[in-house]
Amino acid sequence: MLARLCSASLRGLDAEAVDVEVDLSRGLPSWSLVGLPEGAVREARDRIRSAVVNSGFEFPLRRITVNLSPADRRKDGSHFDLAIAIALLKASGQIFEQPQLPLLASKQNETPTQEIPFLIGELALDGRLNPVNGVLSLALFARKQGYNAVILPKKNCHEAAAVEGLTVYPAEHLLAVAEHISGKLQLQCSTLQAETSEPKEKDPDMADIRGQQQARRALEIAAAGGHHLLMSGPPGVGKSMLAKRLPGILPPLTMEQSLEVTRIYSVSGDNSRLPMSRRPPLRQPHHSASDVAIIGGGSNPKPGEISKANYGILFLDELPEHKRVVLDTLRQPLEDGSVSIARAADTVEFPAHFQLIAAMNPCPCGYLGHPTKACRCSPSQVRRYMGRISGPLLDRFDLRIHVPPVEHQELSRMQSGEDSATVAARVLRARNIQYRRLGSGQVNARMDASAIETHAKPDEQGSRLIDRAMNHFSLSARSYHRILKISRTIADLTASQEVNATHVAEALQYRGEELLDAP
Repeated sequence: MLARLCSASLRGLDAEAVDVEVDLSRGLPSWSLVGLPEGAVREARDRIRSAVVNSGFEFPLRRITVNLSPADRRKDGSHFDLAIAIALLKASGQIFEQPQLPLLASKQNETPTQEIPFLIGELALDGRLNPVNGVLSLALFARKQGYNAVILPKKNCHEAAAVEGLTVYPAEHLLAVAEHISGKLQLQCSTLQAETSEPKEKDPDMADIRGQQQARRALEIAAAGGHHLLMSGPPGVGKSMLAKRLPGILPPLTMEQSLEVTRIYSVSGDNSRLPMSRRPPLRQPHHSASDVAIIGGGSNPKPGEISKANYGILFLDELPEHKRVVLDTLRQPLEDGSVSIARAADTVEFPAHFQLIAAMNPCPCGYLGHPTKACRCSPSQVRRYMGRISGPLLDRFDLRIHVPPVEHQELSRMQSGEDSATVAARVLRARNIQYRRLGSGQVNARMDASAIETHAKPDEQGSRLIDRAMNHFSLSARSYHRILKISRTIADLTASQEVNATHVAEALQYRGEELLDAP
């Protein structure tokens, strides 16, 4: 007796069709699982055997062959358990008396006529359904294949409920799934409104920052145009404090962006973020993180920190303390907005539209240039310290500012600055101008050369000013384009249609660290 169900395997953020075939034949009782299964799939035999028996069914004492087709692609993950178990019960006649037709539609646009929904879930020994990774990608695949319903573990229904046109049935036990398929029990469907409501969380407020007017302004420009920002200054001046307040002034994610970010977290198995959250992600990896942790990878490639920061912030504190090889791997994703992970068996691509915010001390002791504390570092120590960051990476920072210390007497007398809501309103107005000009979701930092020539070309006085700066400081072509992008963002914050000399002059001061290093 043969039973066939449709499932899928994960490849990067996408899912590929897999036919789950279970055949019961005469012979000594045995279990054979073929189709290039990885460890978690091979171990499904013992989980399924115990789950079937403990759910009140009989485990067939036959020669059992389970095939995961196509047989030339590796299969990984425990989400096949439920589909294999139901196919086993179906083949043994404990759910259906007669074998059914395959679940997979013959054509992509053809709607399957079978009643069994798409099945996702890992089985515990007592038959409970445990949550799995990559549910959102699997649910999107099911909808693309023409399925109208999916059955999955209750703890995963938050993700799948975001897929439009797909009825989500959360289940807690194998027995409930079997009874639903047999028509003895009707599982309750889940909805996006009921399952993905996000609790209100208060972001750190910009009003907490006293002084640091230039840094506050640079942070606002970075948020408005999606620019990369590097802050340098002594310890304790507020660099980390500033960076952690950046997500609070960023516009909320669109539904499409939120869906993509949720897919990344789902595939990586990271539960630190609520499904379909509209808050821009903030990732803060420690400086001991490896290049695989930052970029992504592994034998079965998973997203790294730059992909988890997609449409959000990647904050690298103590930038020179990160390994140089790790920092240099950021150069290509910063330009392309994606990262390609190549392995011997396969190559996958993950999105990486992140905004890089970094903080560093000016020297190993941290007090080079401090107005009151003397620096204890020798010139060679300072050079070695700064040499940990390559020139090409530094050149990719649009904004490079120095954050000076603020005296404690001034802190006690200073009034609070603008709160995050006020700054966020200006940022949102500037973003809307960019969206109308460049397209939805497009920001000034991602403009190419032709868009810069069309939308960021300064007036006559601005052109003369930037020409003098280029000649005097021997700036690179990349620096020239980045200065124009910053100027365009500054103009958008004032709702100016033209980029003038005032905008260019302010943009030049945010490349101050570069100008000081120039010959």
